[in-house]
Amino acid sequence: MSGPSSHKDSRTERIILSIDAMGGDQGPAAVVAGIARSAKANPDIGFILHGPETVLSPLVARKRSLQGICEIRDVPDVVSMEDKPSQVVRSGKSTSMWSAIEAVRTRDADVCVSCGNTGALMAMSMIRLRKLPGIYRPAIAILWPARSEQGFNVMLDVGADVRADAKDLLQYALMGVSYARNGLNLSRPRVGLLNVGTEEHKGKQELHDAAELIEAQSDAAMFEYVGFV
Repeated sequence: MSGPSSHKDSRTERIILSIDAMGGDQGPAAVVAGIARSAKANPDIGFILHGPETVLSPLVARKRSLQGICEIRDVPDVVSMEDKPSQVVRSGKSTSMWSAIEAVRTRDADVCVSCGNTGALMAMSMIRLRKLPGIYRPAIAILWPARSEQGFNVMLDVGADVRADAKDLLQYALMGVSYARNGLNLSRPRVGLLNVGTEEHKGKQELHDAAELIEAQSDAAMFEYVGFV
């Protein structure tokens, strides 16, 4: 099957998504159906699928929208939801998740997508891809439905870590601002800090310290800080 990295359309080189096809609760059929739907809506993307070729090839062959833009990389093993991240990091090189991350590390793909074991994905990514310079801790972000024009808010962190001090919360705010600006086309995003109430006296000290740090960065980073939410 032809690889997507060599394919160019008339305007630009494709953005390549590296997909852990074996991650998620619904199995590879749901993953392939999802990327086929995405391919129809986004003609400038291509895919590298990671997993057993004997399983993935028939699924891809049934999707006309994936022809010529989807490469399959044959790897035999899968990271289960029960696997411990520490074990996967030591012995997971033959898994679809590891292979998907490696494609980003080697610059064969622009981004990795997995619906699998979040802890394992975070641990592997930190080891194989490393953090950006100056970032203390990574964060997991979600798009939270909202009544705004964009239809979503960016919410983080939602599971990468159970603890965060004031500096971590500041970095989460800045990462969220970057995502909102580049992903949702907001020139001046609004930032709120989740607390047990909107009153200024509520919450732990690290939240108050974080509020001061975030507000102090609002002009330089071009966002509006709205306080506790």
